[in-house]
Amino acid sequence: LVRIHSQCLTGDALGSERCDCGPQLLEAVRRIDQVGGFLLYLRQEGRGIGLYAKLEAYGLQDAGLDTYDANLALGYSEDERDYRVAAQMLHALGLDRVALLSNNPDKAAQLDRLGVTVAARVPTGVHLNTTNARYLATKARRGAHTLDLPVGQRPNAEAWAVGLAAPHPGSTSRSSWCTVTESPPTAASATRRLS
Repeated sequence: LVRIHSQCLTGDALGSERCDCGPQLLEAVRRIDQVGGFLLYLRQEGRGIGLYAKLEAYGLQDAGLDTYDANLALGYSEDERDYRVAAQMLHALGLDRVALLSNNPDKAAQLDRLGVTVAARVPTGVHLNTTNARYLATKARRGAHTLDLPVGQRPNAEAWAVGLAAPHPGSTSRSSWCTVTESPPTAASATRRLS
């Protein structure tokens, strides 16, 4: 079992609930401890844009952009990560065929192109909370991440379409959903709101 984990200072070390990185890292350590394998920790903060740009992207997200549009608004691609170093590490370990612990199809595709056969893609758990619900929905919708959000916890079609979801008012559940009717923000409108 191999987990290639991109550094996330805010999630891995500081416990931020904006993403699912910290819980995914802990899950990977536990699963690899149980069955054996390798954890490769890559310095690719913020899907490869770096810590400072990621913090700028957080501001754009707070103003309404999703995680991918925030990167685009800052002049980056949606996902700047490159797994060449991971493939080199795996080759150095003598591994040319792996079971990859990941929800990210791009990670598997890059490894395959780099000569590491992904024999199985093993999904991580869904680490959903009210803070990261919109982020996870966006990763599933725009990044094709394999996230099996529980049926009762998926946003309705309208909220899913704009990548926004919110807890139902008065609900005690941390993962219930309500309809969001505002139209998706543009990069220009989110940037204006930050000024």
